[in-house]
Amino acid sequence: MSMIKKKKNAQPQLPSVTENARNFCGQKRTILIIAICVVVALIAGILIRGVHLAIEFDGGTMLNYSYQGDIDTGKVKSEAEKIVATPVTVRTGESLESGESQLTISFTTDEGFNADKQFALTEALNAAFPDNSLELFDSKDVSPSSGHEFLLKCLIAMVVAAILIIIYIAVRFKKIGGWSAGICSIFALCHDLFAALAASIICGFEFNANIVAVILTILGYSINNTIVIYDRIRENRTLYPKATLNELINLGCTQSLKRSLRTSITTIGTMVVVSVVVLISGYTSLLSFSVPLIFGLISGTYSSLFVAPVTWSWWKGKKAKKA
Repeated sequence: MSMIKKKKNAQPQLPSVTENARNFCGQKRTILIIAICVVVALIAGILIRGVHLAIEFDGGTMLNYSYQGDIDTGKVKSEAEKIVATPVTVRTGESLESGESQLTISFTTDEGFNADKQFALTEALNAAFPDNSLELFDSKDVSPSSGHEFLLKCLIAMVVAAILIIIYIAVRFKKIGGWSAGICSIFALCHDLFAALAASIICGFEFNANIVAVILTILGYSINNTIVIYDRIRENRTLYPKATLNELINLGCTQSLKRSLRTSITTIGTMVVVSVVVLISGYTSLLSFSVPLIFGLISGTYSSLFVAPVTWSWWKGKKAKKA
């Protein structure tokens, strides 16, 4: 009877901390090479393709036309660029009030776009698209100063968000070295933003409101993944008090691997479908959101599993050697 009772009260034995755990912390050199490649791609894109600020940030002119039937936005772009002699962005949409099809042509300019130039552009478009009945109904100039102010506010918001993230992680994970974990998570976020910006610049997209939306989306997505993995490492610290930090990181990342991949594949797959639909339907302006977001999400999944925890492991290891 006593033996039966003893078996009933026996605690289930935990598996070894190294059992079935992948060696994430052993990939430091590979992670460093990938991070360098991302930075090089961003710098090369800036030097070769250049950064094209949209009128929201650099100032310019926006012309709105009503039209009928179907219209080739690519041809509109080429025709408009002949008149304005600068790269233009063409978007199509529909008026919520009248239901009319609308065409928006926007471009940056320092000199403004006077009435004579507007008339010349409208005449050229009507000559190129006689069946679409293009009619200019609104035009406005955007001040560069307001655009620069908006860009500055976006940068300040991102810096404040980064500081708050570090503080949050430092407080929540103070038992496992919160400050260093928070700073490493910001390093991983920078890696993701560089990947998204590199993709945007190499593809020739303008830096516009879509890119700002991509940045904010990646910030939320990537830091959420990283916090989930940190939380797993903290739980494992309670279960395996004698384990080293590298063993806890390897175990936590291994346990989170399937969950991260499933979530990412679903989200990235959705963005791929959106990109294909946009290409087929001709609403190519949305590509400046979906394409950089795809690369940012891929990078976010990778950085949450590798960059943030492994960089944290390296940091703590260096600190331990100095001590």
